[in-house]
Formats: sequence, C-alpha cells, structure tokens
Amino acid sequence: MRSLIRLIRPLRTALGSAGRLPRLPRLTLRAQLAVLYTAVFGLSCVAVATVAVIFKPNFLVGSSCAGVAGTPVPANPCGQPAGLSFGGTISHDAKQNLAGLAIVVVVAVVALCVGWLIAGRVLRPLRTITATARAISARNLHQRLAIDGPDDEFRRLGETLDGLFGRLEASFQAQRHFVANASHEMRTPLAAEKTVLQVALADPDATAGTLRAACEKALQWNGQQERLIDSLLTLASSERGIERREDFDLADIAARAIRDRHADAGLRDIRVDTDLSAAPATGDPALVESLIANLVSNAIRHNVEGGRVEISTALTDGRAALRVCNTGPLVPADEVDRLFQPFQRLGTQRVRQAGGHGLGLALVSAIADVHGADLTARAGPEGGLDIRVSFPDAGAGPRS
Repeated sequence: MRSLIRLIRPLRTALGSAGRLPRLPRLTLRAQLAVLYTAVFGLSCVAVATVAVIFKPNFLVGSSCAGVAGTPVPANPCGQPAGLSFGGTISHDAKQNLAGLAIVVVVAVVALCVGWLIAGRVLRPLRTITATARAISARNLHQRLAIDGPDDEFRRLGETLDGLFGRLEASFQAQRHFVANASHEMRTPLAAEKTVLQVALADPDATAGTLRAACEKALQWNGQQERLIDSLLTLASSERGIERREDFDLADIAARAIRDRHADAGLRDIRVDTDLSAAPATGDPALVESLIANLVSNAIRHNVEGGRVEISTALTDGRAALRVCNTGPLVPADEVDRLFQPFQRLGTQRVRQAGGHGLGLALVSAIADVHGADLTARAGPEGGLDIRVSFPDAGAGPRS
C-alpha cells in the first residue's frame, strides 16, 4: 500500500504543478434528456434479454446448439471449446453473439438520435420562452410570450411570466408618471422663485421694502419645495417597508395630529368633532402619525367654509380602526380611487389648492399598505370623503 502511495504521489505533484485539468463542458438539458432516454431504453433492452435468457437458456446461443427433435448435440471433437472451430476460426454461435452485440449498438445509436429529436421537440416551448424573455426589455414590456398549446407546465410558466411582465410594465409606467409629475411639481416653484428674484434685481428703483417682499415670496416658494421633498421622502420610506415595529395607541397619535392642526381648522371656521377611544396597534409610529396627519390635513384643506370634520378611533373586532369623515365638494364615485395616486387631485386642473401637491392620500395609501391595514374610502352623498383605516391585530404583522 505504501509503495502504491509513493507511485501516485509524483503523479499528483505533476498534475498540481501543471494546474487543474480543464473541466468538460456541461451538457445541455436537451443532451441530458437524450442520454437519459437512451439509458432507459438500453436498460429496458438488457432487462428483456435477461428475462429471455432466464426462461429460455438457448436464446443467445442459437438454434444450432440444439439437436433435431430432442437429439443430443454431439460433443466437439478433440475437446475443443464451444464457440471455436478447427483452425481458430469463429464458430456460428460466436458470430450470432457478435451480430446481437452489433444490433444492440445500432439500436442504442438510433435511440440516442430519437431521444435527441424528442428532447428538442419537448423543449421547443422553453426555447421560445427564453428567446422572447431575452428580447423583452424596458422599452417593449408590452410584449408577451403568449404560449399556445396544451395546458402543461410550459404554458403555465409562460402565463406566469406574462403576468410578471404585466406587473413590471405597470410599475414602469407608474414610475415614469411619478417622475414626470414630480419634475413638474418641483419645476413650478423653482421657476416662480427665480422670476421673483430676477424681477426684484432688475428693478433699478428697488427699495428695501420691495426687496424684502421679493425675498419673502421666494421663501414662500422655497417652503413649498421643502414640503414636497419631505412628502416624497416619506413616500419613499413608507414603500421601503417597516424596519422596526413598535406598539402605539392610535388615539394618542390622532389627538396630537388634531391638536397641531386645530389652528388651521379655526381659520376656515371648520368644526372638528372627535371620538377617540383606545386603539392599540403595532407598526411604525412615525409613519402612522404621517398617515393621520395627512388625513386630517386633507379633510381640513378640501372642505367648505363652515364645514365639519369627524375623527374617531376604536378597537373593532380586535383591530385598531381610524375613521376620518369630512364635508366638502362633491366627489364622483369613480374618482375616489384616482385620488390615492401620486399628484392626483379632483378634476383636471393642476393648480395648487392651499399649497397641496396631491401627495397626501398617496402617502396614506402607501403607509396603510406597508402596515397591512385595510383602507376604504367612499364619497359622501353631500360631498367630501369618508375614509376608514383598519390596522391588523398587534401580532399579525403586515400582509405579504
């Protein structure tokens, strides 16, 4: 054993110095299936031959080894072994065995070719899926695989990928729409601020009062940009998910949001009615505070003079529930869902209403979604919105 190890050690050293041997290329799936078909066919042939030999011992030797009608076969002269004739030539039985071996080899080659063709036929939909998926990019996400044929695994794979491409297309379109609207919203205050400053600087008779008024106007536009950026950052952080969950009471957060906006309601003579009962929940308190603040601000901003806002919290069926209902302009029922999209407002005008950017309800929707909360909104029969948010049980966590 030690001598064998001493003989192998130099060979291993030589191979290690020469580097690793190149790996053989990995067989494709089609080649693997073809080899598998051939192996299965070959094993089946071997099994059939084995069964035939067991039940008929003379199957491979041939009929020449048997006598006529039960006559015993004469022994080979001079005791020569069976299978060899005089002079060393191959006997008839050996020729039959070689012919059988040749037939097996030919059949194996034919089986390999047939297996290759069958594997190619079976994998044709997969090649179509691969080629089409490679051709689809962000520019042509509208393209679909549209796999026809029987309802098999390949068709279900194609339908799954078509659904994925559809969701990606909707996501890309929403992203383009969001970027375009965000650019428009940020360009407008920047242009207004630039115009105010240019006019003030170009006025040769400018006084300290006019310059001060121009600076105050520029600061006002700058504040709108700051609020827009804060809203965008909050929207991005809410869509990223909750990093750490904490226990909170929905009533306490709602009370703070109402207290901070009580002055705004007083300026517009809007009555705020509250019914805040304990409603414990689990999540990100900062995001939930932003959700309630945006709902309250939206209810006050989009209201009528002398209107009212109703805010209530309660624990319903083990779920912390929030309701914000307000009076206001009449909202068509088919417009309610659109209001929860970024930069969307009631009507087609893009003018700002009391400094709003159309992100408040979009933030509410994103924060509710990341908490796994149920968000429902319906238009009031006399105007305004009735929005309800129901948070899951404290131990349930967000929906996947």
